[in-house]
Amino acid sequence: MGLISEENKERGFETENKFREWLDKHNIPYLYLQQDTQTLSPAFKKYFSGKRPDFLILIPNLGFIFVDVKYKNINQDYKTYPIDSEETKNYSSIQRKFNLNIWYVISNESFDFKTWLWIPISKVFESGRPIFKSSKSQMDFYAVSPQEFIQIAIDDSLDRLLSKCFLDETKGVK
Repeated sequence: MGLISEENKERGFETENKFREWLDKHNIPYLYLQQDTQTLSPAFKKYFSGKRPDFLILIPNLGFIFVDVKYKNINQDYKTYPIDSEETKNYSSIQRKFNLNIWYVISNESFDFKTWLWIPISKVFESGRPIFKSSKSQMDFYAVSPQEFIQIAIDDSLDRLLSKCFLDETKGVK
């Protein structure tokens, strides 16, 4: 995995803070998962390779989802969001092995952190274009179209996400 610049770390931290504000605004229960490696058991590190989602969101009567919050801008040439393929493959493996739900949530300052784009890890595989290599970082990415994400506005709560998931799944069912 490539090294992350200080500027990108700061952007990521800011995005996590804005997401935490959104969760608090809507009284959504969560656990923030510190990225400090001393908080992980050696066995956990083995599965998560030292990287893990940022939040564990608790959903009453349903369970929980892991959320990895990302600062991402759309690629202007391809009109897609680049999603790290190595990280996605790792999360997918963990998701299957432990029967977890892991999602990416994306925002940035062009949205003024008032719009959150949600996508489950499994959908990145289903809808992401074939892997391509970044000319900047030399890392492999999936190119995911904005239409594949569930858009949640700052005034929306998790009910929008859950209803959108349900509606999308039942569209083809008669």
